Amino acid sequence: MDPTTLEALNRASSLELFHLSTVIERLMSDPARIVQIRLHLNLGQRVRFVDWKAPGAALQLRSGTVVAMKDTQITVQDDATRATWTLPYAAIEIPAGSRSSSQAASPKAPPRPVRDDFRVGDRVSFEDRHLQTRIGTVVRINQKTASVDCDDQGWRVSFGILRHVVDL
Repeated sequence: MDPTTLEALNRASSLELFHLSTVIERLMSDPARIVQIRLHLNLGQRVRFVDWKAPGAALQLRSGTVVAMKDTQITVQDDATRATWTLPYAAIEIPAGSRSSSQAASPKAPPRPVRDDFRVGDRVSFEDRHLQTRIGTVVRINQKTASVDCDDQGWRVSFGILRHVVDL
């Protein structure tokens, strides 16, 4: 953090700090901001995240793998300790290669899944139209979609948005 900013925060009153923390919390939990971060993330992706529990004043960045994505929080498995962290999306560093939308169509992007990539009985995940991650089992392979049985209901899902679930 910039030393002049830190000095200004140290001079602020408790009320001013509380007001600032409230504004920051609202900004970090803004759904539009969360959606922008989630657009660059997927299950199984390696990311860096802020470890605010580390001893000392400096926050550390740790590496991990995305294992779950919910409405306001993401779960990451730490590479070093194998512990899982449930974090706000604001604690995730967006991977450098995905910061600009013009790079989204880069040749490094993995190929979109197709019908032949899936079989009946496969465990899969996908995001519904409300950006909620759904996990289920493929019960039928159709011409353009897979019928997926989730706990709460059945879904017909395009192969392009399905992802295989890897149990850890």
